[in-house]
Parts: sequence; structure tokens; C-alpha cells
Amino acid sequence: MASAAEQLARNLSFSTFSKAKALQQRIWFTLGALLVYRLGTFIPVPGIDPDAFRATFEQSQQGIIGMFNMFAGGAVERMAIFALNLIPYITASIVVQVVSTASPRLEALKKEGESGRRKMNQYTRYLTVLFCAIQAYGIAVGLEGSQGVVLNPGWFFRISTVVTLVGGTMFLMWLGEQITARGVGNGISLIIFAGIVANLPGTIAQTLELARTGAIPAFAGLGMIVLALVVIGVIVFFERAQRRLLIQYPKRQVGNKIFQGDTSHLPLKLNTSGVIPVIFGSSLLLLPATIASFAAQGNAPAWLTTVTALLGRGQPLYLALFAFFIIFFAFFYTAIVFNPSETADNLKRSGGFIPGIRPGERTAQHIDYVLTRITVVGAVYLTVVALIPEVMFSQLAVSQFIGGTSLLIMVTVTLDTITQIQSHLVAQQYEGLLKKSRLGGGKRR
Repeated sequence: MASAAEQLARNLSFSTFSKAKALQQRIWFTLGALLVYRLGTFIPVPGIDPDAFRATFEQSQQGIIGMFNMFAGGAVERMAIFALNLIPYITASIVVQVVSTASPRLEALKKEGESGRRKMNQYTRYLTVLFCAIQAYGIAVGLEGSQGVVLNPGWFFRISTVVTLVGGTMFLMWLGEQITARGVGNGISLIIFAGIVANLPGTIAQTLELARTGAIPAFAGLGMIVLALVVIGVIVFFERAQRRLLIQYPKRQVGNKIFQGDTSHLPLKLNTSGVIPVIFGSSLLLLPATIASFAAQGNAPAWLTTVTALLGRGQPLYLALFAFFIIFFAFFYTAIVFNPSETADNLKRSGGFIPGIRPGERTAQHIDYVLTRITVVGAVYLTVVALIPEVMFSQLAVSQFIGGTSLLIMVTVTLDTITQIQSHLVAQQYEGLLKKSRLGGGKRR
């Protein structure tokens, strides 16, 4: 049987939304913040010749730079103040989370509640500044090596570029936190989502133009559209898939009456980690590869050119590392967000148990066993969705925006945001029902 929350979610209507003033304010705040982000992608870094940089960018946009430009919402091709986007922040978050599993001090901080979380966030910000500075300096040096891109090369340009790009990333990090706290959805994911969606119309037009001019076969263009629709359907199916564990509650005696025990389900998502493994994997690949790609435009050493080539889009090393990172972070992030032992303890305290499994440690082992098996399926699904279209599109030299990674981010973020909106509406409807019941009780008295 459906729960009360599920029944309320089915009965949601436009009238319910129109009455949810707080939700409307959250949505308007989110849209306003994303508009600010989009405006920032058009403000260029000072000291650069836009025409010369555009020519340099067009030479490498099909490689790793094209993928970075996708996450940055087109800011890279304009060398805007948000060109680094949130990639350094995501990379810093990965490092802090990985280190916290091996450091007893950081592990203790995670258990201190709100104060510990603030300290962890502070460490993440410090590391973000460090990664930003390294990446921005590498980009500045690479731009100086490109003929005619920098108007006045030198230390002043390098310092100003580092300050500008670091400041842009820190502002986006703050903006993402504000969206999460005062808006709807996860701010970091929504900023990346907005960048991809903003470039989607141009990408579709580019693909159709390639098919029209014969640069790619007409059937290949049609096949890509069909493949994109199939991938979207697969993503929706797997993101909604759950493995439900039956939970039984014992009979209860109240006075002389004995009430039948209730049953419920413990839902385990097939892909507990969501789109995080794909974003994390892309970020770790983009951090060093972007510096190498920009630097390779100038008088770069031979080994740097080799690294850039090996990490190019569709290359075996790039695909192998991407697949490894996706699988690793699928298990790693699932272990962070879901604790089988804690879930088993909560069931034991509430009197619930899984039929045939002893409460306590055996229940935790059973939940962990089931979770591990479905995480394998979820990790394989993420890897296939992210890499198969990547291989096909790279062979046809089609833009990165319609690849599996971008489709996965767009669909997953959309589903998560819709779920949060529904949760706000359900809470609104609950409050309305409670007010009606209180008023009805007052009238009867």
C-alpha cells in the first residue's frame, strides 16, 4: 500500500503550488542566482585578445578543453571570470572526503555535528583556493605561450588572472551554497546543469548543420538523436529503480486489545550516489588535463604534449581512468551517505526486523550485502551511460554537450529538483490538513 506521503504527492495540483508562497520564493531565488551565474560567464578575464583566444580555442575544443567548456557553461571559450567553474571546489571536496576516511582527526570532526561540518567545509574552501591558484596560474602561463592571445604578458597578467579566476570560483561556491540553503535543489549541481542546458540549443544546431553539410552522415545524425532519447529513458528508469527490503513490526497489545503487526519497506536506490561519481570523475580528469591542454598551445615540453594527447576525448587512457573513477566513487559515496549499521540499530530500537534475519549485526550485514550488490549494478549503469555515447560521438567529432555525461547530469539534476519541489508541496499540504483539523476540533468544542 502507498504511504500517506505518496498519496499526497499524487494529489498535488496547480492550486497547491499557487498557495505555496515559500516554495515560489525559493524557486525565484534559484532562478535569480542562476541568472547571475550566466551573466558572469560573459565577463572576460582582463588582458586577453578575444579574437586571438577564440582562434586558439577552436583548435582544441573537440578535446578535453571542450569538455571543460561544457561544465563551465561556455565560459572557457570566452575566457570569462567563471572559466574554472566549480571544478576545483568539487576536486577539493573529493580530497577532503577521501582523507577523512583515513584520518582519525577528520573522522572525529565528521561526528561532531554542525560544528564539525563547518570545520570540514572550511578545510574544503582552503583547499579549493589552492587548487584554483595552481590551475589559474597554469592557464595564465599557457595563454602567454599562445601567439597574440595575451596583450601584455608578464607577472602582472599572471597575478591578475589568478586573482580573477580564483575569485570567480569562490563566488560560485558561495552562490551554490546559497541556492542549497535558500533555493530549491543542490546548488552545485544546478550551476553545472545550467551551464550545460544553456549551450544545448547551439549544440543541437551545430549537429544539424554538420548533418546538412555532409560533415557527418545523415543517418548518423538521426542515430545520435535516437541514442540520446534511449539514454534519457535508461537514466530515468535506473534513477527511479529501488530494491525494497520488507520490514516487519511485531504485534502490539494495548489494554485487552492485540493489534496486528505492521509491515513497511526499506527502499534502497539502485544508484544511491546519483550523479556524484560522474561529476567527481570528470573533475579529477579535468584538473590536470586542462592545465596541460592550455600549456600545450605554447612552447610546451614533449611529455606535456604526450599527456594532453593521451587524455584527449575518446582516448583509451581517458576512458579507462573515467570508468575507474566512476566505479570507485559510486562505492565510496554510497558508503558515506548510507550506513547499514546505523540503519540496523534504528530498526532494532523501533522494534522492526527483516523476516528471517536476526536484529542487530546480522541485519546490518544483510543490508550491506544487498546494498553492495545493487551498487555494482548502479556503477556499471553509470559507466555505460557515460562512456558509450562518449566513444560514439568522439568518433564523429560531435560536440561534447550531447554526450552521456551531460545527459546524465541534466536528467539526474532535473529528477532531484522535481523531487524536492514535491517534498515542499507535500509539506505544504500537510500543514493545510493540520490547520483544518485544528479548526474543526475548535468548532466542535
